[in-house]
Amino acid sequence: MKIEDSISFGKLFDAYGKLLSPSQQEIIDCYLNFDLTISEIAENKGVSRQAVKDALQKGEKRLTEIENLLGLVQKIDTLEQQIKTKN
Repeated sequence: MKIEDSISFGKLFDAYGKLLSPSQQEIIDCYLNFDLTISEIAENKGVSRQAVKDALQKGEKRLTEIENLLGLVQKIDTLEQQIKTKN
């Protein structure tokens, strides 16, 4: 995952993460905030690497869908840009 994609995923997770299942929340948190690999997460949770990969993909898709509906992260980014240009 590219750094820009990781940052975007992190922003979406921060904004909407509580709307995901507890399992998806835990997996994405480990991946984004603790920088664990898919293999490490799978080993820690006692699941397959594919299960972790699926949870990450489905979680990111769901977060993107929510952002497309609500647009809160985009609004925050726009406000931050406006503040930076005023300073």
